[in-house]
Amino acid sequence: MFRFRLFSFLFICCYFSYSYATEIDLELGEEINEVCAGCHGEFGQGGKHGEYPRLAGLSVAYISEQLKLFKEEKRKNMPMRPYANERELPDEDIPSIAVFLSQIKLTSQMPVFDKNTSAYDKLLIAKKVFNIPKQEGDIALGKKIYKKECKSCHGRNGKGKKNSDIPPLAGQYTQYMRRQMDHFAKGKREHDDDADFFAEMKADEIQAIMAYLSIMDD
Repeated sequence: MFRFRLFSFLFICCYFSYSYATEIDLELGEEINEVCAGCHGEFGQGGKHGEYPRLAGLSVAYISEQLKLFKEEKRKNMPMRPYANERELPDEDIPSIAVFLSQIKLTSQMPVFDKNTSAYDKLLIAKKVFNIPKQEGDIALGKKIYKKECKSCHGRNGKGKKNSDIPPLAGQYTQYMRRQMDHFAKGKREHDDDADFFAEMKADEIQAIMAYLSIMDD
């Protein structure tokens, strides 16, 4: 499906530390993804209930920036260390895997199949269905906190902003987001805004936000 080259696509240098445009090779992106798939799934859907986050559909800017942080070990993650280094992932390869992952589309529910759809096609489509299980919690409170603290960056519907290095929150694993909030609170991961916000949140407020986010991809 994805085996084609896009030679005319130029990647804007502001996403990277180097200052030239780079050719996007989606065949190379697919090859790199075969390594990523061991943890993040064939279609970038993540795995182990959020131990490994969803990558499919994230923006090129966000994927690129995070890979850069992993390579520089400014974002520390032991499972990424064998892969996010200059030998395994040179800077010039990052645009190809970032664009490849950004173009994978997951749906939140199974479509209605017609009688001519083969069992194999149904299986392929089913693999790309991804929906966050609904979480317990005060959804109204979660919505209130989200709109006050998160909406301006992550978007009204939690889907982020186009061409931004700020990720969507809707459609991401609850377990993964909760873990990142804990990392922000403890200073293990940098946040653009005041990280004290995360440290000051109460358990019921965090659960409320998770509950709200869990229904945003329905």
